[in-house]
Amino acid sequence: MRRIFVALVLTILTTAANASVSFADEWRTITPDVVYGHKAGMALTYDVIKPASEPNGAAILFMVSGGWVSTWSNPESVVRVAKPDAPNIFEKIVAEGYTLYLVRHGSSPWFKVPDAVSDVKLAVRHIRSHAGDFGVDPARIGVWGGSAGGHLSLVLGSMGDDGNAAGKDATEKVSNRVQAVVAYFPPSDIREYVNHKTLSPQFPAVIFPDDLADDVSPLLAVTTDDAPTLLIHGDKDELVPISHSERFLEAMKKTNVDCELIVMKGAAHGFPGEQGTQAETALLAWFEKYLASPTQSK
Repeated sequence: MRRIFVALVLTILTTAANASVSFADEWRTITPDVVYGHKAGMALTYDVIKPASEPNGAAILFMVSGGWVSTWSNPESVVRVAKPDAPNIFEKIVAEGYTLYLVRHGSSPWFKVPDAVSDVKLAVRHIRSHAGDFGVDPARIGVWGGSAGGHLSLVLGSMGDDGNAAGKDATEKVSNRVQAVVAYFPPSDIREYVNHKTLSPQFPAVIFPDDLADDVSPLLAVTTDDAPTLLIHGDKDELVPISHSERFLEAMKKTNVDCELIVMKGAAHGFPGEQGTQAETALLAWFEKYLASPTQSK
């Protein structure tokens, strides 16, 4: 099953390398490997892909994570130029005018779920701090991911804060809140996975002290100030049962925060083909709704 989790993010990135949009090379600019922090002597990085013309000022962050394994791919192979009739979702996002960030975190098996959570929260602070460098409105940031990346997306949507005014580092003082979330088949309650007898050997990221599970479970953190969230989940998913999205939806309803669940009939842990296209269309519509303008994002 660990291979399934990792394969999900690899599939998205590999598909991106083989699909395309009908633009010349000048249609986007790429700033690779921006360092947002360090840990264990290594750099934490993200890539920035910006539309070269008519950017809309909003940002969409993609959580590069499958099984909390965060892989590296050349961003030029993720958003590239090839055939005009089969753009991948990354290309569609940039073509719509969004600045796309590919965010990596400290990867399993060396780092665990709490480490990944800490990393992506730091990444948002850094991105907001440097939003002006890329022409991004710091009040219009969305996040998206699938599986473990979906979990981290829910984390950012439900566990954001306004920063620590007493922080020693300037970045610590910056908010890590986001304004919109799209999560594909996300684990919302990590208590069900931490130190699991069967899954732990396959997913080392869930091996950590039990008493930390509450703090990385978005289901337990839902409040009235959370970001509007779109959930997309297959009803035949055995790895991350749809109940994770259903319970999160119910929790969000109690707070009156906008949240919707799209159920992919017959789909397991992923949905290619027509269902994949349906998910992409819904994703773009959600971000258009909540990131289209500063007024709407507020």
